[in-house]
Amino acid sequence: MRKQFTSRATPDSSRETLPLKMGLRDELLKAIWHAFTALDVDKSGKVSKSQLKVLSHNLCTVMKIPHDPVALEEHFRDDDEGPVSNQGYMPYLNRFILDKVQDNFDRMDFNRMCWTLCARKNLNRNHLLISDDDAFKIWCIFNFLSEDKYPLVMVAEEIEYFLRKLTDTMGGSWIEEKFEEYKLQLSSKHQCLIVWEMIELVGMGHFSKGMDRQTLSMGINEVFQELILDVLKQGYMMKKGHRRKNWTERWFLLKPSVISYYASEDLTEKKGDILLDGNCCVESLPDKEGKKCLFYVKCSDKSFEISASDKKKKQEWIQAIQTCITLLKVGRPAPHHEARQKRRELRQKQQAEQEELELRMRELQTANENKQRELEAMRKKLEEAAANATEEERRRLQTQNELQDLYRVEMEKEKMVRQQMEEQVAQKSSELEQYLQRVRELESMYHRLEEALEDERQARQDEETVRKLQASLLEEEASKRAELEQIHLYQQQTISQTQAEKQELERERLAKESALESAMQQLQQLEADRQGALEQYEEVMKKLADAANNTKSWKDKVTHHEGLIRLIQPGPKHPQKITNWGPAAFTEAELSLREKDWQVKKNRPATPQ
Repeated sequence: MRKQFTSRATPDSSRETLPLKMGLRDELLKAIWHAFTALDVDKSGKVSKSQLKVLSHNLCTVMKIPHDPVALEEHFRDDDEGPVSNQGYMPYLNRFILDKVQDNFDRMDFNRMCWTLCARKNLNRNHLLISDDDAFKIWCIFNFLSEDKYPLVMVAEEIEYFLRKLTDTMGGSWIEEKFEEYKLQLSSKHQCLIVWEMIELVGMGHFSKGMDRQTLSMGINEVFQELILDVLKQGYMMKKGHRRKNWTERWFLLKPSVISYYASEDLTEKKGDILLDGNCCVESLPDKEGKKCLFYVKCSDKSFEISASDKKKKQEWIQAIQTCITLLKVGRPAPHHEARQKRRELRQKQQAEQEELELRMRELQTANENKQRELEAMRKKLEEAAANATEEERRRLQTQNELQDLYRVEMEKEKMVRQQMEEQVAQKSSELEQYLQRVRELESMYHRLEEALEDERQARQDEETVRKLQASLLEEEASKRAELEQIHLYQQQTISQTQAEKQELERERLAKESALESAMQQLQQLEADRQGALEQYEEVMKKLADAANNTKSWKDKVTHHEGLIRLIQPGPKHPQKITNWGPAAFTEAELSLREKDWQVKKNRPATPQ
């Protein structure tokens, strides 16, 4: 079984080391792990002693440590079975190499040596758009961003951080959707990459389409300088000399604790350093001597006047230098180191929360399983109880059937007894009445027993209520019967009274009908009288008309014979009615009296004959 490559020191090498040295130890172990893994050809987790000797010698040479070849032989003297595992090599590596490391060697040479050992075996250069130097820089960046666990991998969050920074450096636009699609592809690999997959991802240009090789190489180099070489800012500026006071263009390189300046950007000729500490300061200067965008860096022993190309560059440099001074004051690392540590702490916190959540989920699952078991046990108990209840019900039904059979037998016996008693009913009527009463009681008892078997408890509770209800119903029935008898008597009286009234009404009806018939006869008589009066009136009118005609002819004759002579006759005492034919035979008053008298006679009913 392959053992993990760990950075934990053995008890013999457990010495107190400064935090800086512990950080350095972790960085060195990552590169050494790549070299050791490259020597493990068959991936068994073991490397031969001769290869370990070469590796140890190269490590001591690059890190400027005195090499002791005898120590390796002494350390592995008891292990003569064959190759040495990484677990077996770690104590020697900690004791004889890493514990002796001083920060006085070139880390790039150390990384180059480890890169040469592992790249020769693992790097596939086919279809890569980047050079070996760019691949080496990505390898260094991977070691910086990878987790402190072996085998080394880079998680999705660090992959996104590196690709986003590389895209920003090349001046491209970051496409979040494209990376999310790529993360879905990583799910099968636990969302992480090994170093060779990372080099292939960048080298194949999956996230730099549209960029030429030179732009990609420059972007990788800039990210490498920031993350690995701790270059926070770089660029050309003018610097004023201390002796001749002349202004010269220099290439400035800002690191967390030093500002280095070179003759050109190829960094071949270094001109000097400006050492920074917490007591330094950077301030802006007004324009002078024909120079603009001036600022100066004041250290404990010297001050440096510098001129930027424009105001924006000046402000950026002042802000970057001030950030370095502030970090040195409070003893904090470079921003990208601090950001990496924060991301790792956040991931550890999220992982702890995830583990706690998983633990709680497991506890809930366990509790749920226990609950399920309890429910299953309860279900079994319920099934057993249901089975017992079914058995009890079966027994009850069996008992009920037996009782019904017993009652049926008893009823048969009772029927036989009743038949025997019916033969003697003619002789013993009193005994017959008692027998019938007994039969009714037995039938009532049988029905009550059947009801008691079905609902015995309810019957006991309702028995007294039924008895009271029956008594009240009997009382109410007696009262109703008395009321009905009274109503019946009242109805009889009413009917007799109604018949007398009916006979009286019948007599009145007959009297009224006879009166009506006599009234009709009188009306007919009056109609006949009226008709005779009308005929008499017509005859009178005819006689009056004849008399008037005779009178007129007589007057005409008198007038004709006597001229204008008119006979003087006595006049009436009352005003006389004048008609078209002269004075009337009656006055107005006499005529009114005659009309009223006729109207009274007309309206008077005829008396029965």
